Amino acid sequence: MKKWSFAFLSLALLLILGACGNTQNAQNGQKATADNNPGTSRSIELKVGASAVPHAEILEAIKPALEKEGVRLQVVTFNDYVQPNVQLFDKQLDANFFQHQPYLDSENKARGMDLVSVVPVHVEPMGAYSQKYKSVDEIPDGAIVGIPNDATNAGRALMLLAKQGLITLKDNTDINSTIADITGNPKNLDVRDADAAMLPRQLPDLDLAVINTNYALEANLNPTKDALFIEDKESPYANLLVARPDNKDSEGIQMLAKALQSEEVKKFIEDKYQGAIVPAF
Repeated sequence: MKKWSFAFLSLALLLILGACGNTQNAQNGQKATADNNPGTSRSIELKVGASAVPHAEILEAIKPALEKEGVRLQVVTFNDYVQPNVQLFDKQLDANFFQHQPYLDSENKARGMDLVSVVPVHVEPMGAYSQKYKSVDEIPDGAIVGIPNDATNAGRALMLLAKQGLITLKDNTDINSTIADITGNPKNLDVRDADAAMLPRQLPDLDLAVINTNYALEANLNPTKDALFIEDKESPYANLLVARPDNKDSEGIQMLAKALQSEEVKKFIEDKYQGAIVPAF
């Protein structure tokens, strides 16, 4: 009887060991599969701040392709130019997409931040709009002209006015120019600065307003048709994907950068915006 009991226990022990071995082999096989196909197990979440148009629209367009690669994109829209950088610096966002390099440099310096450019995506030529006049020649003496009040876009707007001969600056090529740097004003223009996002709403009360293209598009203004004059397409102010030094080289950010510079995005920009914005890659 004892022999049968011992034999039974031995058989049970062999079965248990065998089952453990099979389980371990199965686990090793799953790990090997995951290691051989890292894309199947990737799960990355990115929270990106953006202006509603066109930046958020571009990000929404690449969501499906990124999702297939294991990157889930959450797009947070902003209607100002301050919070996307502040929240990125505070790690409430993983990246943002709304600004050009001169503005980024200005904000880093003013706010003690160290945000960095990852890749350029598109250029938004800045334009001047009016609901009262159809050409530069019609703009009267004493006309009220609105420009953005943030440092680099104000300088950019003044440079555009100078290029049209409406004003003269101390240096007509200085992005840091301010209203105080106007040295010639043959039409006695009353140049006033305001929050960039508010200029489209103020347009009925202004004779002319120089408006960032993203805000013009939000207001259903077509830069290529509605602007009295506009920057050249060779404008150097490319809008950037921006991140922090601690995450700019991460897998998720680099995958997002690659998607934003894809042929699919180039075609999306060209088809949807018809020259109002142009790819910068």
